[in-house]
Amino acid sequence: MTTEILLAGFGGQGILFAGKILAYCGLMDNKELSWLPSYGPEMRGGTCNCSVCISDEPIGSPLVTTPDLLIVMNQPSFDKFVPCVREGGKVFFDSTLIDAQTDRKDISLFGIPSQQLADDNDLKGGSNIILLGKLLKETNICSLDVMKKAIEKVVPPKKAALIPNNFKAIDLGMNA
Repeated sequence: MTTEILLAGFGGQGILFAGKILAYCGLMDNKELSWLPSYGPEMRGGTCNCSVCISDEPIGSPLVTTPDLLIVMNQPSFDKFVPCVREGGKVFFDSTLIDAQTDRKDISLFGIPSQQLADDNDLKGGSNIILLGKLLKETNICSLDVMKKAIEKVVPPKKAALIPNNFKAIDLGMNA
């Protein structure tokens, strides 16, 4: 089985970091995987998305055009990518920043105020990880233990002090 995931938002929201965590989750579960970042030349503040494929078999293309799972962190990304989500797919979005208007009845929408939760819990930059926690709860894409090990792997050593904050953000998302 192959799961195609697309993460999208503005540069600086941690889209690529969250995608890398998902990729490491697949790696740690001995799956085939691909991680393909894409961002505009303006970087921080510009458009940014990341394709992640996790599979039991070799992956033919790393580009995700019809995601099974979509994490979106801004309105332009919601408007652009929700129409592409596969029938039966799941969309996880920051309801603090996104007014989720769609006519789609064949997908599941999971809106949580991730930016507000991050702000209220002193987790600057944690909105992306809160959304990962919600995705984990609703999909069981991996175990919580694997997700935490992936976070430990992806957070650079010089920022290791932030690992507990990332664990807290995962828990907030799972309980939102």
